[in-house]
Order: sequence, then structure tokens, then C-alpha cells
Amino acid sequence: MFALHVSPVGSRRGVVDRLVVSLACVLAASAASPAPATAQNDAIVIRADRLIDGNGNLTSPGAVVVEGDRIVAVGGEELAGRGGVVVDLGDATLLPGLIDLHTHLTDRVGTHWEEVLITTTPAQAALWGAANALTTLRAGFTTVRDMGPTWPYTDVDLRDIIDEGAIPGPRMQVAGNYVSSTGGAGDARQFSIYVDVPVVRNLADGVDAVRAAVRTNHKNDADFTKILATGAVLSQGLSPGAQQYSDEEIAVAVEETNRWGRFTAAHAHGTEGIKAAIRAGVRTIDHGSMLDDEAIAMLQESDHTYFVPTLYVGVIVPRDGAALGIPEPLIRRSTEMMRYRNATFRRALDAGLTIGFGTDAGVFEHGHNAREFQVRVEIGESEMDAITSATSVSAMIMGWDDRVGSLEPGKHADVIAVPGNPLDDITALERVMWVMKGGTVYRDDRVEGR
Repeated sequence: MFALHVSPVGSRRGVVDRLVVSLACVLAASAASPAPATAQNDAIVIRADRLIDGNGNLTSPGAVVVEGDRIVAVGGEELAGRGGVVVDLGDATLLPGLIDLHTHLTDRVGTHWEEVLITTTPAQAALWGAANALTTLRAGFTTVRDMGPTWPYTDVDLRDIIDEGAIPGPRMQVAGNYVSSTGGAGDARQFSIYVDVPVVRNLADGVDAVRAAVRTNHKNDADFTKILATGAVLSQGLSPGAQQYSDEEIAVAVEETNRWGRFTAAHAHGTEGIKAAIRAGVRTIDHGSMLDDEAIAMLQESDHTYFVPTLYVGVIVPRDGAALGIPEPLIRRSTEMMRYRNATFRRALDAGLTIGFGTDAGVFEHGHNAREFQVRVEIGESEMDAITSATSVSAMIMGWDDRVGSLEPGKHADVIAVPGNPLDDITALERVMWVMKGGTVYRDDRVEGR
């Protein structure tokens, strides 16, 4: 629909061009692409040769009936004569809108987050977030959990403006501002003792400071707490395997978040930090690169903590990290972590863990989220289980299983279609051809001609 050209990062003209092009893309898409599938009270019958409902069931042929912004019926041939406007997608598979539990929508790919803090503005992050939200939606991801922006609370504003219908994008849960320790992952003071980025204010050391940071985030309307329990791959400071918060600090973050009736997500690569986060009662272990047998057993015994690996990022960063703007020492960290990730995921599968779907999109190109599926299947997950992970399982983990994650009457009319059968070729999920969110169509390749 439109071409994107930006000038070099270092020039002031480049900044202006990026802002203007991002805004133009969003406004053009908002004005031209999305349209209600039908008149307000009409029904629409969406048909295809196959339907995967998000709960592990395949129907062939399949149909979904939508009225307004809700699904009213799901089935097969018995719905063929149902009245209403018919959308026949032919040799395709209908699925619920996909869910990504680990994105960074306000991040511009190609600019490392530490560079962002001293070369960009929150306004730029917000505009890139708007463009990235549309890209993500059109890739079939109608719901995301955004895991903390570089510029605090730009994700809160992005979520709100999408919810208000001003711009197109996925449904969002947002972290607002992650909680980090001095010298650990996410420390925004990694430049020089003479350089500070005070507006970020994400550092918290000690139980009282962590409690205050959590309260501040939720006061500013975050949906959940993200605490950095270990060092990170794509950050200076402590190594990814090191636990950066004490057991007591992690526990108080969960305790305070629970008071707000919300969940805590723990960024955790290293084994001891993973175990500390599980003991504290976090909702998700994100990345979880160095899960050992004891940690897996702890997850098996827990009824409220879930594993959310991010595997594709470990493939793309060692291969294309320089092009993605990632410093060489951090590319080496990612390469080292790949020694663990695939084996960890294989053990998690063998143990029968409930596994959510996350990608870390923002490190790599937004809209490429579905590349995570192929990595998971190559390691040993079945195609159906991978799809269920990105639909009903992730909806349950978010606490949104009453509204998204499966094709069922009463749920939001979030429906996508991919060509062919993803159970035969999981990469079909990378070629989304039709997207509806809340009864509005945001992508229709039959009309767009691509």
C-alpha cells in the first residue's frame, strides 16, 4: 500500500523523515485499510477449507459467523446456509487471532536500546509504536503483551489510543516501565558516570525501592510488572546467567503487584534467577534459557507460573545482529546463550510444561513474529501444539481467555486466515492473507492484490 524510505540515522533530516513517514503510514492505513466487515447489525459468514479453533481442534471445511464485534457461531458445513454476507477464502485455514506474549512495539529495529536513550525522543518511540502496531496486526497478531519500552509509558499511551480506535493495532497488555537493579539488565546509566537519563527512572535497589517502583508503574496504569530477575543478553552489566535481584526483592515485586490484582513477568535467563522467580510466584518466566531439571519440576508443580521462551531471536541475532544494530559483545552473548535455549525447550516439551508463545519482536523486524513457530516445530513441538500455545494457552496466561485465544461464540471477532494448512507447513503462519479484529477487517489480500 505504501513504501517506506528513511534517511540515515545520524542526520537530523533522518529524524524528521522517520517521524513524517511513520505518521503518514499510520494515517493512511487508518483512513484506507480497515473497514467494518458488514453493516452494524448484519452477520458475516467467513468460510474456508479448514478451521483450527485454538483449542486443538481441526474442522474441515470451517466457518465462523460474526455479528458486530463478536463471534456468534463456529462450525462446518452446517453453517453454509447461514444468512449474511459471505466471505469465502477457499483453500485457506481460519484461526483465532494470534497472541505474542513478548513484544516491544515502541522499539525501532536497527537502533540498540542504549543508543535510543541518548539519540531519540519519546515522541519518536510513540510514532514508531503506531507503525509497528499496524504491522503486527496485519501479520495476524491481534493481541500482544508488550514487555517494556525504552522510553517509559509510551506503551501505555499506545495501548490507550488503540483501544480508543484512533489508530489500528493489536489488543495490548503493557509493562509501562520495567524494574531493574543498578548494573543489571535494563540499567539506563550504562554510558559514563557523567551521563544520565533521569526520565527513565527504572532502577530500584532494595526491597523498599522495588516496592516503590512497582507502585509507580501501576499508578501510571501498567497492566503488569516486568522485573529483570537476571542479567540480559542484549544489555551491558551482569551476565545473562547471573541473578541480579535477590530472592527478597523479587518476592516483594510479586507481593506488591498482587495487591493491585495484576501479574508479574520475570525476565530470567539464568538458572538461579529462574528458580527465585518461580518461588516468588511470578506469572511468567520469560526467555528461561537455562532452565534445569529442578526448575522444570518447580514449574510442573506450580499452578500459576508459566514458561515463555523466545527462540527465534536467538537464531536471528547471532546471524544478523550487526545489521540489527546490536553491538558485537552482545551478539557474542546471544551466541553463547544458544548453547542452552534449544535443549531447554526440548526438555520443557518432554516434561509436558504449559508453554506460552513469545518472540521478543522489536529486536528483529516487527511482523516477523510468526517465524518463532518454525523454530519450535524444528525442535520437536507439534504444529497443533505450537498454534495452541499462541492462541488459547497464551490467552489463559494473560487472564484473557474469556475474550480472545479461540474461535468460540461470545468471544471477540478476532479471526485470521493463512493459505493452505499450517499443520502440514507451519510456515504458512508467516503468510497471513486475511485479518479481522473485533469485526473489522485490517487485511484482505484478495482486495489488496498481494
